[in-house]
Amino acid sequence: MTVESQQAVIESFKKAGQDQLFTYFDSLSETEQKKLIDQLSTIEDPSELVKTVQEAIQYSSNSSSRNITQLPDESTASTIGLDNDTYERWSELGFKAIANGEVAILLMAGGQGTRLGSDAPKGCFDINLPSHKSLFQVQGEKILKIEKLTQAKYDLKETPVITWYIMTSGPTRESTEAFFKKNNFFGLQSTQVKFFNQGTLPCFDLNGEKILLQSKDAICESPDGNGGLYKALQNDGILEDMVNKNIKHIHMYCVDNSLVKVADPVFIGFAIDKKFDLATKVVRKRDATESVGLIVLDDDSKRPCVIEYSEISQELAEKKDPQDSNKLFLRAANIVNHYYSIDVLTKMIPKWISSQEYLPFHIAKKKIPSMNLKINEFYKPTEPNGIKLEQFIFDVFPSVALDKFGCLEVDRLDEFSPLKNADGAKNDTPTTCRLHYLARGTNWVKKNGGILENEDDVVEVLPSTSYGGEGLEFVKGQKFKNGDII
Repeated sequence: MTVESQQAVIESFKKAGQDQLFTYFDSLSETEQKKLIDQLSTIEDPSELVKTVQEAIQYSSNSSSRNITQLPDESTASTIGLDNDTYERWSELGFKAIANGEVAILLMAGGQGTRLGSDAPKGCFDINLPSHKSLFQVQGEKILKIEKLTQAKYDLKETPVITWYIMTSGPTRESTEAFFKKNNFFGLQSTQVKFFNQGTLPCFDLNGEKILLQSKDAICESPDGNGGLYKALQNDGILEDMVNKNIKHIHMYCVDNSLVKVADPVFIGFAIDKKFDLATKVVRKRDATESVGLIVLDDDSKRPCVIEYSEISQELAEKKDPQDSNKLFLRAANIVNHYYSIDVLTKMIPKWISSQEYLPFHIAKKKIPSMNLKINEFYKPTEPNGIKLEQFIFDVFPSVALDKFGCLEVDRLDEFSPLKNADGAKNDTPTTCRLHYLARGTNWVKKNGGILENEDDVVEVLPSTSYGGEGLEFVKGQKFKNGDII
């Protein structure tokens, strides 16, 4: 970068009211100056960015007045009590798509295990299963298993390959790749695992006016939220790679779900059968007070959307379903587990990422370690001192026509146990994840006639042994004790 171009970057930020970024510039070495300028030069228009932050503050302060209701019956289905013929039809469609090489997996794995007391990526976390397999290993071995099941189902000469696209973040990319290499990609081919990074955005002060300095030669940045997925898919060439591989169906999920069914043939088949462009898995809301977003219908626009628990009244949260008083009226809890057709991604991503109409920025007030310019020292605040910008993956849902959007309810005990909090919290801890994981496998063993020494014993069924409870006929009559690995 020339001296003139460096000066142009500096002037553009000063014009945007960001003089504070150059407080220490003259005292920096030439290398440090270049580091700061290179980081700033990734921001095309700082004045527009400041404007975006102000709009995000305004957007986040606006209260929702949407008229919401349930999605129509034709958009929804449930695996709970699903008739066997429909289950088999969807399963067959999903397996065929895998056999034809048309399925890819998209994993959101940018998070660190900070709240769990770990500096490693969350996918590296060991929830203390008897096997001590990490979340990444469990999911990787699930992919291997579904590939082998597909091969056996159709007596294929070669094992079909499911590409695993893994979105990391700046802080987790290097350590995630190193973890995969150290573990030989958990038996997968290294070529079928592709890493890419989500984007980052500068952090601002609480007024949304000034970018914070992380050090004298760097600004504070944070990941751009799960909604940054769409921009990353395009900018990192992932979407192009999918098209080149003739992939037609994408299963997307978050790394922290310890019970996730990776590349679930039933979910994929559900979307194929109904000709949906975008579909989502949900679980039944625990109770009226559970703090969870809900998949609903905007009754005014007749479009699908997600509404946060804080946006609905207590009366609506507690309302019962007129068809079944044992169920809540709004109960479809969002678990960020989605299906996309390649057609909707190639058609809509350019629109989604070019306008805040589809992907508005939201703000989150956070404690952001940064330079305190008054005392010229780096500090770690004890109260929120800044704003992080983020986009939400579900904000694009209303851009999909209702007849192209599907919602599949699944059993929470079978498919959803997220790792969010350290042990000691009420829910979503390593302990709850481990207990749910072992309970599911133990139920499979019992259903197949396995015998436990004690009533409360639990066993672990490895992903290589069974993907979803199949293939366990051999346990009939066998005795197992607590902590056994099958």
